Amino acid sequence: MIQRLTVIGVGLIGGSLARALRSADAVGEVIGCGRSIDNLQRAQELGVIDDYSRDPGEAVKGADMVFIAVPLGAIAGVFERIRGHLSEQTVVTDGGSVKGSVVADALGAFGQVPAWFVPGHPIAGTERSGVDSSFPELFQSRRVILTPVAKTDPDAVTRVRRMWEAVGSEVTEMSVTHHDEVLAATSHLPHMLAFGLVDALARMQTNDEIFRYAAGGFRDFTRIASSSPEMWRDICLANANALSDMLARFGEEMTELSETIRRADGEALLQVFGRARAARDCYIDGVDARNGGGE
Repeated sequence: MIQRLTVIGVGLIGGSLARALRSADAVGEVIGCGRSIDNLQRAQELGVIDDYSRDPGEAVKGADMVFIAVPLGAIAGVFERIRGHLSEQTVVTDGGSVKGSVVADALGAFGQVPAWFVPGHPIAGTERSGVDSSFPELFQSRRVILTPVAKTDPDAVTRVRRMWEAVGSEVTEMSVTHHDEVLAATSHLPHMLAFGLVDALARMQTNDEIFRYAAGGFRDFTRIASSSPEMWRDICLANANALSDMLARFGEEMTELSETIRRADGEALLQVFGRARAARDCYIDGVDARNGGGE
């Protein structure tokens, strides 16, 4: 049972965690913190939080668990403002999509990565944002990756693990570097492809006709291009090396595919498409099995 949870950044992710913990009877009081007074008041109206403060230092006082759910570019500032305001029993974790930058921010703010800080990343979300988009089932049967470093207190890791398990998540651990490499391939790259495709088509002279006749496949593939531009700018800058490497590798694959199509090599195309379908079907079967039938 978390006696007092402070959520810094009461949007889709932070709001959903608060809702989920309430639904699981795993939290007592929830304090919200953020820049927008309107959003905080709305969160209180919805029952997502009990009280709020716009000052992170004030908001974390008395909390036994703090969840930071702000954009990557704002995490360093949060660390600076909570420094010196945490209780001895407080554990802090976050939801940032790039762990290398978060660990570097902690090092810059505290001089070392504090034992009470557990870097984390829930692999969940939608293209929507804001507390009105939050819902308690967001993390059910979803993976959460924790990336503790050498100085992280094992008890703090256990407490964060139990928090995520209480809302139905599957918790795994890996190194900071490995996390950023994996997410560059599985999350960050697909978003870049969606953003890049929509932007490229939008700049074509016939874009009105292109979008008018877009079928379901186009809408499904590009759905994530409706995500926050500011958030994804921060992710790109924070994970620049791993993501640029993945983009370069994918670019080579697309160039090879283009040449295969140009020379009308049907057999090679069948091999590519067959491998892709088999790999995705295997992945979907695994996800469905874990989710008890899928979404």
